[in-house]
Amino acid sequence: MAMSGGGSLVVRRQLGAKLRALRLKSGKKVADVVEAQIASRATVSRIEAGQTPVKMATVMALCWLYGADRDTTDELVGLAPGTQQEDWTELYAQAVLPDWFGLYIGLEQAAASLRCFDPELVHGLLQTEDYARAVIGADPRLTPEVVEERVRFRMDRQRRLFARRPDLTIVLGAAAVSLVVDSPGVMSAQLAHIKEVVTSGAAEVRVLPWTVGAYPMRGNFTILDFVDDEDPTVVYVEFSGGSRYVESADQVREYEVVFSDLLSKTVAVEEWTG
Repeated sequence: MAMSGGGSLVVRRQLGAKLRALRLKSGKKVADVVEAQIASRATVSRIEAGQTPVKMATVMALCWLYGADRDTTDELVGLAPGTQQEDWTELYAQAVLPDWFGLYIGLEQAAASLRCFDPELVHGLLQTEDYARAVIGADPRLTPEVVEERVRFRMDRQRRLFARRPDLTIVLGAAAVSLVVDSPGVMSAQLAHIKEVVTSGAAEVRVLPWTVGAYPMRGNFTILDFVDDEDPTVVYVEFSGGSRYVESADQVREYEVVFSDLLSKTVAVEEWTG
């Protein structure tokens, strides 16, 4: 299976999901893995959540414990090396890329399509360097060095994603394109940049006008879809200082319905007049 940026995280997710399904099918509990001295409870949790590299020997031992046949064992053991590939995000320090965001970036860089909603700020994938610097620098706790490193990371993130051209649809709230960040000149350049991205075909960007009134789920979220059927759709919801991932099919469907409803009320960014 071919992978591009963030592939190691996608492999981790797939291997973790397969191992969890195998464990449940075998009737084994996490306590059984611990008792067999294969892995700790915390390690099993991280493996099944796709949050850690996995050694081939560990996968082989788990397959043995779960009673997997030879073909299944070979398939899962074959995935293990892919969980240990170095990811480009590892080039950035923890202050720039906290763990909770690092996982998302890996998924973002591997997704076949992304549907994003940001009601208050221009989405990170659309930000100019000056806009990003003003937004990131608004946090007085950050040193100038950390601000510049985060700006560099954001620009690198954009470059890598646009290079592979996933299907990208971004809905911005009217506030996101009305709020003057840093200065009118920075905002003018920011809006011009968004239109350039749209013209290039790299993304579809639409604006939710003020006139639509109230709408559900006013926080920002991203729906990520993947090519492989065994890599299910995930919704990423970010909040101050953290995030959560929605994977339940019913909950994912709720976000998809909300996004579709929001999209139906938008206008193309080129047509937005404020």
